[in-house]
Amino acid sequence: MGEHEIKKQYLKEQMNKYGMVLAGAVLYSMGVNFFIVPVSLYSGGVVGISQVIRSILVEYCHIHFPGFIDISGIIYFLINVPLLFLAYKEISRRFFVKTVMAVGIQTLMMTLLPIPTVPILDDVLAACLTGAILCGFGAGLTLKAGGCSGGTDILGVYLTKKMKSFSVGKLNTIINFCLYAVCAVLFNISTAIYSIIYSVFMSNVTDRVHSQNIMTTAIIFTKSNQIQDAILKELNRSATLLKGIGAYTKQDVNVLITAVSKYEFDFLRRVCDEKDPHAFIINFNKVSISGNFEKHLDE
Repeated sequence: MGEHEIKKQYLKEQMNKYGMVLAGAVLYSMGVNFFIVPVSLYSGGVVGISQVIRSILVEYCHIHFPGFIDISGIIYFLINVPLLFLAYKEISRRFFVKTVMAVGIQTLMMTLLPIPTVPILDDVLAACLTGAILCGFGAGLTLKAGGCSGGTDILGVYLTKKMKSFSVGKLNTIINFCLYAVCAVLFNISTAIYSIIYSVFMSNVTDRVHSQNIMTTAIIFTKSNQIQDAILKELNRSATLLKGIGAYTKQDVNVLITAVSKYEFDFLRRVCDEKDPHAFIINFNKVSISGNFEKHLDE
């Protein structure tokens, strides 16, 4: 495969990913505005925090906003500004760009999408689960494309890099526990319970869509030294280098063994095509890996 074809294929893949970010942000916003907000439930994370702040401003501070906008979308964006700066400085620029896109679209959609005055689904549980499916599918698409919907996910990824024992899930659990405790105090227990059901169900749908942490082992046969440099510097992965001899050619060959996520393997394949078109790759999907393997978000 020539250099032009490799760049063309890479551009096509990136365009598909940006399309997934767009679709994911729209689906998430529709799930929140069409099904969750009309039945007075609250999402998790920064979106949920924004919704609670909006409810406090309207119900307790008696501040009224124009009927055609939902102020929680603007609050959501303001909270995300410092977190986006953190993503740019501490995570990666590609992750930052896709996350900015997702946050921008969600802000616009959540602010301007009309919230039904009468719930589309009368049954609260049905609305809760339908919203969870839409939001979970949307969030999963965004993660699968290498971005995230901002908020606690950015902070979670950052803290995971700083503390190996930490995880995005732990942070979300802590924040959501505090959030729904506030919901139970300010509103009522049933609101908090249904919101928890929504959050748990949405997380499961997101995990089904986003298979980021499926691991694969790659064995690469190459005569180039550039591939191992790309694994170490661009993927931030380790690799084992063995020296081999071709059984037929009797020539020296580098044998690289590395463990990457499913979506990092796509990048690894492109690197091999670019650095050594004659490289030979074997990969084993869904392998079980223990020890010092760091989970990354796809970029």
